[in-house]
Amino acid sequence: MSMSDPIADLLTRIRNALSAGHTRVDVPASRLKEDICRVLLQEGYIKDYRLVEDSRQGVIEITLKYRSSGKPVIQELHRKSRPSLRAYVKSDEIMPVRSGLGITILTTSRGIMSGKQAREANLGGEVLCEIW
Repeated sequence: MSMSDPIADLLTRIRNALSAGHTRVDVPASRLKEDICRVLLQEGYIKDYRLVEDSRQGVIEITLKYRSSGKPVIQELHRKSRPSLRAYVKSDEIMPVRSGLGITILTTSRGIMSGKQAREANLGGEVLCEIW
C-alpha cells in the first residue's frame, strides 16, 4: 500500500511513541525521513537515529530523548505543508517557533535544514514541520 504523506507518518509515529513513553521508535526508511532525523539530532530533539537494512526498504530506529524529570524533549510536532496544501516561504518570512524555543524544518534547494540554517544561508523553501 502506498502512503500519501510519509512525513506525517513519521511525525505521528514519533508523537505516539513519546505519549506512550517509549525510548525508541521504528519508521520505514527513506532519504527524506533520514534527513529530517539528522536535523532533529543536530538540534538536540532526539538522542540518536540509525538506518537498519532489511529485505525491503530498511528501517530508521530513532532513539527518543527525555528530560531528567521524565518529560519528553519534544512537546509538540505539527505538519505545516501537506500534499493537498503546500506551504512555501522566502528566507525573510521564516518566523521563529515559540519565540525561538522550537524549530522549523524546511526543504530547500540545498537540502533539508532547520529554519535558522535557512535564514543564515538566505534560502527559502517548503515548510515541512514545526517542532517544540
